[in-house]
Amino acid sequence: MEKISTGLISTACLLLTGCISAPKEEKKAPNIIFILSDDLSWGDLGCYGQQKIKTPNIDRIANEGIRFTQAYCGNAVSAPSRSCLMTGLHPGHARVRDNSFRGYRESLQDGDFTVAMLLKQTGYKTGLFGKWGLANHDQPGIPNNMGFDEFYGYLNQQHAHTYYPEFLYHNTERIYFPDNAEHFKLANYSQASLYDENGKCIPMGMIDPSKGKYSFDVYAEKSREFIRSNKDNPFFLYLAYTTPHGPLIVPDLGIYKDENWNIHHKEWAAMITRMDTEVGKLMDLLKELNLDENTIIFFASDNGNPSGYDGRYLKIYGGQTISEFFGNASPTRGGKGDSYDGAFHVPAMIRWPGKIKPGQVSDYIWAFWDFLPTAAELAGVEVPVKTDGISILPYLLGKKKYNVHEYLYWEYKQDQAVRSGKWYALKENGREVKLFDLLADPQQSKDLSDDYPDIVKKMEKIMAESHETSDVWISPGETEEAFAARMKLNNIPERPNNVSNY
Repeated sequence: MEKISTGLISTACLLLTGCISAPKEEKKAPNIIFILSDDLSWGDLGCYGQQKIKTPNIDRIANEGIRFTQAYCGNAVSAPSRSCLMTGLHPGHARVRDNSFRGYRESLQDGDFTVAMLLKQTGYKTGLFGKWGLANHDQPGIPNNMGFDEFYGYLNQQHAHTYYPEFLYHNTERIYFPDNAEHFKLANYSQASLYDENGKCIPMGMIDPSKGKYSFDVYAEKSREFIRSNKDNPFFLYLAYTTPHGPLIVPDLGIYKDENWNIHHKEWAAMITRMDTEVGKLMDLLKELNLDENTIIFFASDNGNPSGYDGRYLKIYGGQTISEFFGNASPTRGGKGDSYDGAFHVPAMIRWPGKIKPGQVSDYIWAFWDFLPTAAELAGVEVPVKTDGISILPYLLGKKKYNVHEYLYWEYKQDQAVRSGKWYALKENGREVKLFDLLADPQQSKDLSDDYPDIVKKMEKIMAESHETSDVWISPGETEEAFAARMKLNNIPERPNNVSNY
């Protein structure tokens, strides 16, 4: 009789009796999605009190996770806000500190480090769909050089003003849309659009509107393809939506077609609901692919309350502004392009089923530069570079010990601002510091600097320590002559006008 190995017998017995367990399946790192809306106002969402605009899917992110009342973006306008989000640096250290300066758009540079680079190094597949805003096509900071495996959308924010563009980028290739005809020309896209009796848009400069390619729809579909292609890997998806940034235009007024509203109110609402519908498709896809419970979703707007998109309508129709009609302004004074609290104070929410307790409303203070260290902790790695951020993951998971900011710092144009506890300090281009109690005076109407000189001194110290001079941007309080002399001393040549270089 053939002998049987005693080792095999022992192993068989152990397996049968359950003494040894089968190897555990390696836990997959969580997928990370950051949805960035463009120029969404504080009160445009149902979860922030909006009654007229329907946003059930975005509201789900809030209702099934945490909705924040004290979250802050990177800066007061698009590009520098995105720079903070990607690099984990506040505006005093970030590479890009404004959309442009004297006609020159600055780019991220070789040697800069982004959250996409960090996650890619950790084994994540990385995708960006929508608006980049941190490089033109002939600059080093294009998405594929900054850690993104796939990019589909706009590089230049001026290019993103055309919702029916001549082309979009897929990585470095231009994908043309001939059916969009000449709508991409300023003379066409800068005009208010017409809509037929069915609420369908008739874009200026387009021969057959039914064949037009609305950019938001195109890159949103591509983002879902990215998820399907990478469902078996951990992925980072940066959805940099262009909606509802103007010029206002939407293929279909949808559920608002028959409302007794002015056309620009219908367009604004329809653009936001179209975005919300796409968020619903995204969440449905995660559920379909069994990815929902292993995916954390961040949602925010890129800057505070916008204004001006309805000026061309008001001249014709009169009536209320978008902000007046929808009552969507921030609870604090300020908006896009200024330096009061409302310029940086944005709607934000985070959802992670099974990990983040649902139904929370939080006054925890965090900012865009916290995203990179948070993503690092989600991926289980150390941050290899300097960052101004903190990981907010312990707070999200309900840990008793979590990180908090002593202060948040911004600079825009030549203004400096600090949020520290209840205090908000604003120093406009080297002038005296104004000090406000945000809790007692959210409209920042009463300057308390004379009453609290010690607080003012502390804020001045933070401002002085937080600003690093740049060879692109003029510093707070710096004169034009001093800036020119500094550029000459450092042998910095005059830069080209590339503001419209797509």
